[in-house]
Amino acid sequence: MRETNKVFHLAVPCRDLDETAEFYQTLGCRLARRYADRVTFDFFGDQLVCHLNPDKIDEKPSMYPRHYGITFTNKDEFTALLEEAQQKELPFFQKPMVRFEGKQEEHMTFFLVDPSNNLLEFKYYNDDSMVY
Repeated sequence: MRETNKVFHLAVPCRDLDETAEFYQTLGCRLARRYADRVTFDFFGDQLVCHLNPDKIDEKPSMYPRHYGITFTNKDEFTALLEEAQQKELPFFQKPMVRFEGKQEEHMTFFLVDPSNNLLEFKYYNDDSMVY
């Protein structure tokens, strides 16, 4: 179980710091720090660092095997983020859908793509025991 004194850290490449900062702040992530070569965000309670590295951008991203995101345990929070992303016209890589329908691991999901082609998945499981 997660303790409050632990924060997950993820680092990804980015093409441009300004467009990256704008995207993640529009998504609701707080800008924590900015340097000449990176921006750091509070990404839903975890630390996301986007390092300026335009030569490492995946020009043709695919969902598998590389993506990251948030699994919500509260359906209302998932729905609120989905509605906000739609209202703000954030770029969807994959529209909202239900995966594994009718099975215990059934969940709602959608994917966004950031300005550097990093794929973000947001999901909500009907059965909390399937989160892990």
